[in-house]
Amino acid sequence: MRRSLDNIYRLGLKELRSLWADKVLLVLIVWAFTGAIYAAAKGVSQELHNAPVAVVDEDRSPLSQRLIGALTKPYFKPAQHIELPQMDRMLDHGQVTFAIVIPANFQQDLNAGHRPTIQLNIDATSMSQSFIGAGYIRSIFVAELNEYLTGKRESGDAPIRLATRVRYNPNLIGYWFGGVMEVINIVTMLTVILVGAAFIREREHGTLEHLLAMPLAPFEIMLAKIWANGLIVLAGTTLSLLGVVQGLLQVPIAGSVPLFLGGAALYLFSAASIGIFLGTLARSMPQFGLLFMLTIIPLQMLSGGVTPRESMPLFVQDIMLVAPTTYFVRLAQGTLYRGAGLETVWPDLLAIIAIGAVFFALALQRFRRAVTQTQV
Repeated sequence: MRRSLDNIYRLGLKELRSLWADKVLLVLIVWAFTGAIYAAAKGVSQELHNAPVAVVDEDRSPLSQRLIGALTKPYFKPAQHIELPQMDRMLDHGQVTFAIVIPANFQQDLNAGHRPTIQLNIDATSMSQSFIGAGYIRSIFVAELNEYLTGKRESGDAPIRLATRVRYNPNLIGYWFGGVMEVINIVTMLTVILVGAAFIREREHGTLEHLLAMPLAPFEIMLAKIWANGLIVLAGTTLSLLGVVQGLLQVPIAGSVPLFLGGAALYLFSAASIGIFLGTLARSMPQFGLLFMLTIIPLQMLSGGVTPRESMPLFVQDIMLVAPTTYFVRLAQGTLYRGAGLETVWPDLLAIIAIGAVFFALALQRFRRAVTQTQV
């Protein structure tokens, strides 16, 4: 037992030295845990911000000017006053996302008790901005018109008053969610890449035969690759969570960081086993890259990190129960967002361990078969 542990330790050190010699891969790891997380959090905005809007004001009344003046920063850029023939051209060329047409005699018709129509034209190629912006414009105009007619911004027609309380992210800031989810995605991606590529690199460079000539068991070689590469990923996860997410992005962490890192360490074992399994299937680095793409996209898209699992078809939910990413995402969200403790996330920890053991056994079986083929 002691000799086996010593072999695993020394093989792991060899992996770390090999990684240190690969400067391109080191740059990739540093970028993945710093710039990539910041760019993913800030680059894809989940809120309406500086949306370009144009207005065709055929009424030119004080009320129409009031509505136009309500479209303010940071949600909208200053509204551009245009004529009706310009509207289609500006939408066609993507110069504005929203084009509003206020008809003639709008204020007069409203004062007469009629229900005049304001036309809102949307460039729906900007999918998220158009969907959110349409709701913003409607809410702004309804509030302004209510205040103009009744002196109150809220309508009195509703039978109840709905008081909304937003928990965990009271201001609905999108990058709070995006930053943490990108850390989870990077953990999965880098772990599978590093461990799987390390196995392929051993085979392509011919060093696998050297290892097999030594008194080493296949599981020792596998565990060495897992702990060495997992250590790098875990260190990067810690630095990115504390330095980039909490420090640079100023995202508050509600729960226990050590608990999350403990769950991440268990998840690294599962993800690394998947990486070795893919490495035993592939015969070259290009093949491994194709298998990686086919594997990583479903793991990230269907695990609940992008959209809630409850909104997916039932058969997709059932299939993803065998993926460790599903439980890791739930553990991470519960721990970091909601402050969940061990008494809440322990089923996810057990599921990660069980699935990791299954994938490790499958990878070990494939690795032994590859060893036999190599020796033959």
